[in-house]
Amino acid sequence: IAPWGSGEPVFGTNPIAFAAPRKDREPLVIDLSLSKVARGKVMNAKKSGKEIPDDWALDKDGNPTTSPEAALQGSMLPIGGAKGTSLALMVEIMVTAFAGGLFSKDASSFFEAEGPSPSIGQFLMAISPGTNSEIFLNRLEELLSTIENLEGARLPGMRRQKQLAKSIADGISVPINYLEKAESLGSV
Repeated sequence: IAPWGSGEPVFGTNPIAFAAPRKDREPLVIDLSLSKVARGKVMNAKKSGKEIPDDWALDKDGNPTTSPEAALQGSMLPIGGAKGTSLALMVEIMVTAFAGGLFSKDASSFFEAEGPSPSIGQFLMAISPGTNSEIFLNRLEELLSTIENLEGARLPGMRRQKQLAKSIADGISVPINYLEKAESLGSV
């Protein structure tokens, strides 16, 4: 990710994940990249021969691009503009300066087999409500129920849970060019 206002990549997509247990339900799970979209979506657009929106990424010269090829050679843009850059910087500090991983700009890619291991850092934090666990669970359900009952609102991860259930029941659709590629590799 290039810091807001720059075209030079400095951060990785620096994901943030959060989970909270729920009473008698699947846990609330939030997993997000700090780039406007996950790099995998740009890779999918390239494989599918489609353009991307011009606010997803910059080319290697720091210009907005609709070309997935140019985007993959350039930099992703942060979610939320300058605020996203601040979040990416906080994660970068925790996983590099604090945990000792390589700076994102120096790490190799997870998406390419060539080169050394990315040698990234991880920062994990667990908090137990301790003796207040029942209070916590009740308050959490009150908050989440409020959101679920709002017209048009949904909780993070709910779409993913519904899609998983549908995929288990109905199977999944795979773009034909992916199947053709797998067949050409003898994988199908």
